[in-house]
Amino acid sequence: MQHNKQNTNAFLIHISAFAGYLFPLGSIITPLILWQTLKERSTFLDDHGKEAVNFNISFGLYIFIVSASFIPFFFRNVMHGFNGIDIDFGGHHGYGGLFGFLGFASLAGLISIIKIALIIIAAMNANKGERYHYPFTIKFIK
Repeated sequence: MQHNKQNTNAFLIHISAFAGYLFPLGSIITPLILWQTLKERSTFLDDHGKEAVNFNISFGLYIFIVSASFIPFFFRNVMHGFNGIDIDFGGHHGYGGLFGFLGFASLAGLISIIKIALIIIAAMNANKGERYHYPFTIKFIK
């Protein structure tokens, strides 16, 4: 019965990242709090908590970088008037009008979909009692 409780707790650590859709930085703070309260119970929970926190910090950083690179495009088009018909393949206008906007929006959306899928995969593995290592994760906490 003890293993089942650990699996459920590890599952909750991973799933708690969806709190980020409810409040700012929730995808980092909620797993961090759960990990800090549960890490002393077993190495299994400690490992899953570290993985979840590192993953959410990493993906938060990736989303921030993509969003920050979008800001110059946004202000360029606001200052000069957004030209939705600007289909410049030659790159003469920096980000390329509508295609630049769609490119950044698509990249941010793709990163978000990958994050959701990886969280679900990790939670399901944790619920089965298996260890899981997220790809594309920077190890902030070792």
